[in-house]
Amino acid sequence: MVHRRNDAMTGLRARAGLMALWTVMACGAAGNGDGGGGGSTPQEPGTQPAFGMAYTGDGTYYGATGGGACSYDPSPGNLMVAAMNAPQWQGSAVCGMCVEVVGPKGEANKIVIRIVDLCPECKTGDLDLSQEAFAKIADPVAGRVKINWQPVACGVSGALSYKFKDGSSQWWMGVQVRNSRLPVKKLELQEGGNWLALNPESYGYYTLSSPNGRPGPYTFRLTSLTDVQVVESGVMLSPNGVVAGSQQFP
Repeated sequence: MVHRRNDAMTGLRARAGLMALWTVMACGAAGNGDGGGGGSTPQEPGTQPAFGMAYTGDGTYYGATGGGACSYDPSPGNLMVAAMNAPQWQGSAVCGMCVEVVGPKGEANKIVIRIVDLCPECKTGDLDLSQEAFAKIADPVAGRVKINWQPVACGVSGALSYKFKDGSSQWWMGVQVRNSRLPVKKLELQEGGNWLALNPESYGYYTLSSPNGRPGPYTFRLTSLTDVQVVESGVMLSPNGVVAGSQQFP
């Protein structure tokens, strides 16, 4: 007997429809498979500092691939992923965030997952984990269990990177920040002495209607959820491509 979200089949059907819509809206995907944080292999708990509040909620599971509402590519080499509940989605600012999760199996079986998707029907504190992640913290037969979790920095290597959405040009751009140690809540473009805020979209990208009327190079200012800022210069426009940066959050 399985007790997943409505249990799981209703949630999976809802997400399937949403994912189809997001795929059309945001055809970019993570070429390195890490989805903007967390690396290509699972992160060891306790190796990175925690930040923000700790939460308690329900843990469930679904057939995650690493793709979803954040517009990342599937990551078959690392399925330690989860969908964030709708109240804490923050307009997709949590995409790529790493989270330490403890379930019924206790601290000895704590895991780190990456947020790659949205769980529309989940309540505050809930996480909908991949089947693989859920099995590490609880018996899958349980279907729904109590969990504790807290955001942690992602143990990424190298610099930030920038995925430009297909169709980006000097007249419109869509940009997704990837390989980030911390989740990004604000992305700005320098224009003269001013900073122009890009519009955060629900599918993991930031968009701007008139990026200086030129194809780059661009200077971006990134602000993390912890209010740390990084300035990245010399980013060239690459429609449907990923551009390597030179900066990283401390």
